[in-house]
Amino acid sequence: MNLVDTVRNTFVPIHRAGYPFIAGFAAVTLVLGLFSANLFWIGLILTAWCAYFFRDPERVTPMDDRLVISPADGVVSAVGPAVPPGELGLGAGEMTRISVFMNVFSCHVNRAPVRGRISRIEHRAGSFLNAELDKASTQNERNGLIIDSPNGPVAVVQVAGLVARRILCWVEPGSALSAGERFGLIRFGSRVDVYLPAGAVPRVAVGQTAVGGETVLAEFGGDHAAPLVRIS
Repeated sequence: MNLVDTVRNTFVPIHRAGYPFIAGFAAVTLVLGLFSANLFWIGLILTAWCAYFFRDPERVTPMDDRLVISPADGVVSAVGPAVPPGELGLGAGEMTRISVFMNVFSCHVNRAPVRGRISRIEHRAGSFLNAELDKASTQNERNGLIIDSPNGPVAVVQVAGLVARRILCWVEPGSALSAGERFGLIRFGSRVDVYLPAGAVPRVAVGQTAVGGETVLAEFGGDHAAPLVRIS
């Protein structure tokens, strides 16, 4: 590994949405340092955590229209049938839902799970329940996108959590997205739900760690069932 690769792997880029927060944490740390060395070090640790939270690493995304890629870093918290939020206009029938829960140490930049064009974006106000709860999908504040993919409409929903208080989405209806392309960010603990049309076979299990932009969540046209799980 050369020097350039070492620097790139050590110093992960920070998303610009985090700059005001990092600057705020740093300013408070300096003020605390005027009163106590212990408070200064606590503030410094929190500032480092804030910078870590807003990291935006490069990812290597498989370019295959048959694959559904994880839109977020975190733990797979649900895999199974569920009715998508009504505001998305996908009907009252069940679709395959795969949820990825992000804690406060996860990278919170969200990425497109499939290639396609955004046909709809809907934001709904709501509660701020623990995002690990199943009812958070319908009761929490959320922002949903419909992506018209080569395999049909795929919905990706940013769900606010217990600590999260702001959902950012910087794409618009009509925008074209590539799989793995950044489209938004949720601040401080949340989850992302992906709703898939018929023909998608899950390739992950509950409890599995997912890497946004890289981990394959499901596959279209797969001729074998979802994988069995072994816990060791």
